[in-house]
Amino acid sequence: MKTENRMISGVSIAVILLLVRDVWSSCSHSTSPSSGVSVNCSSQDLHIIPDSIPPNTTELYLQHNLLLTVPPGLFDSFLKLRVVNLSENPFHCGCNIQYLRAWLLKNRDVNTASPTCSLPPSLAHRTITGLSETEFSSCVRNCCSAAGYNLVLAFLLCGVLGLLLWSLFLAKDLSFTLGIGEKHGSLRAESLRSLKPKHRAKVKNTTLETPLLDMDILPQIIDTLHKRHNIKLKEI
Repeated sequence: MKTENRMISGVSIAVILLLVRDVWSSCSHSTSPSSGVSVNCSSQDLHIIPDSIPPNTTELYLQHNLLLTVPPGLFDSFLKLRVVNLSENPFHCGCNIQYLRAWLLKNRDVNTASPTCSLPPSLAHRTITGLSETEFSSCVRNCCSAAGYNLVLAFLLCGVLGLLLWSLFLAKDLSFTLGIGEKHGSLRAESLRSLKPKHRAKVKNTTLETPLLDMDILPQIIDTLHKRHNIKLKEI
């Protein structure tokens, strides 16, 4: 079984490496003293940006692909990037496009072919840098709603814990009253009623001189319950 698992793991790793190699091999790259490292991944039907792009890349071409968004923080490691082309991609301009918009606005010195939105239809053909903050107002409300929900949940949990602690505090001062008659007549009556008629007649002819509870040891029982279990009993 272990050998089979190792074989399966080895095959899985090999498949992943082949996929990464295929994606990377589809991107051409060149190096020159004037332009630096240039990576061209255009027209490759890419759904994601390859994560094996060198961090010292100066020119990155990703046009004519199937990119819907750019993962947050992706371009932050490309400190030497001077040219990036993201045009002709079907970007979905929802909350997930905020990072790309912010990065493009912050890095205006980078030569870019302004990428445009394809979805939702209301934003189609709009440039990503041309989107206003109001376009993302729902994203802010969603974050606030989540924060408010977490805050209410935290208050509820604190309230439940407070009630439990209060209950434990009150339980320390609880006392129980145990009423025991000297002859326990009521207990005998209940015992007699629980017997069948033919057995009840025999019990009536028998004198019940022995009490159901030895009254001499009752103080010891009360003292033990009080000391070991903090139960206070009152004899009536």
